Amino acid sequence: MKDFSSVDEFIASFPDATQKLLSQMRGIIKDAAPDAEESISYMMPAYKLHGALVYFSGYKNHIGFYPGASGVANFSEDIASYKTAKGSIQFPLNKPLPDALISKIVRFRVAENIGKVAARKKKKH
Repeated sequence: MKDFSSVDEFIASFPDATQKLLSQMRGIIKDAAPDAEESISYMMPAYKLHGALVYFSGYKNHIGFYPGASGVANFSEDIASYKTAKGSIQFPLNKPLPDALISKIVRFRVAENIGKVAARKKKKH
């Protein structure tokens, strides 16, 4: 594992076909959460907006997408055909990325984080 200084550097470290999917994933996330801050965290691309939003990474046979436990639980029916874990979804490299689904999950996470901030502010008053 290597420490990357940018998402561009991270994506460039993969084979061409995987780079294409990783770039596509990045674009979907940026479109769905334009105000999110992009960085490298846990040696993978990370997006933050009022806290952690989503992460993604590339592997030999899949793209790992990490929307957290709530991002997986709230879309269990939509992601039933993919391999999942508590906070992750695996999108196989040999199939197109489900753009609309990824976008929907990212927008859900944005709304969730904004809701948490609003709830915290309400508690303070």
